[in-house]
Amino acid sequence: MNSNADTSEESDIKQKPSKPLGKPRWYAVQVASGCEKRVKTNLEQRVQTLDVADRVLRVQIPQSPTVKVRKDGSRQYGQEKVFPGYVLVQMIMDDEAWQAVKNTPNVINFVGAEQKRSYGRGRGHVKPLPLSPSEVERIFKQAEEQEAILEVDMAIGDKIIVLSGPFKDFEGEVIEVSPERSKLKALLSIFGRDTPVELEFNQIEKQN
Repeated sequence: MNSNADTSEESDIKQKPSKPLGKPRWYAVQVASGCEKRVKTNLEQRVQTLDVADRVLRVQIPQSPTVKVRKDGSRQYGQEKVFPGYVLVQMIMDDEAWQAVKNTPNVINFVGAEQKRSYGRGRGHVKPLPLSPSEVERIFKQAEEQEAILEVDMAIGDKIIVLSGPFKDFEGEVIEVSPERSKLKALLSIFGRDTPVELEFNQIEKQN
C-alpha cells in the first residue's frame, strides 16, 4: 500500500510544471523611435498569448510630467518620456522570454554586450545585460521626483502682435522667453525706436 502511495505521489510531482529559475531583473530594450507605447501594448498582449507572464512581469516607459504653456497663457499637462527610444522590461531571462520580447514588432534589440548568448538561436546577437538595482532605483526615482518640464509655444525670433494693454496692435519680435513666469520680452517699435517690452503670454499672438 505504501509503495502505491509513493508511486502516486511521485507521479503528481512529475506532472507539476517546473518553476522558472532565477530572479526578476530589469532590462533596457531599444525600440523604433516613437513606438514606445505601441511596443508596450503589443508586448503585454504577446506575454499572455505566449504564456510567459510568469517570466515577463512588467513593461514600463519611465515618464516625467510636462506643462506646455500655449501662446494664450493656458497650460496643457502631459507626460514626456525620460528615455525616448527605450522601454524597460522586468523579466526572468530564458529563451522563451527572450524570444517573446525580441520578436515583438518595432523592438530593435536588448541593451547589452555584443557576444554569443547562452540561450536562443543564431550568432552575433547582443547578450542582454540587466540593469543594476541602483540604476533601476535612480531611473524611477528621477521620473517620479522630477519637476514638471515647461514647454512654451514661443521662441526667440518669433514675430508677434500685441492683443491687449497699452501696446495693443503693436508688432514686434521676441527676444526673451520666461515660461516659469508666463511672460516674454519683445522688441516693439515705439516712437521709431526698438524698445524691449515685457508682456504676458495672453497679451500677444504669434504671427506666421
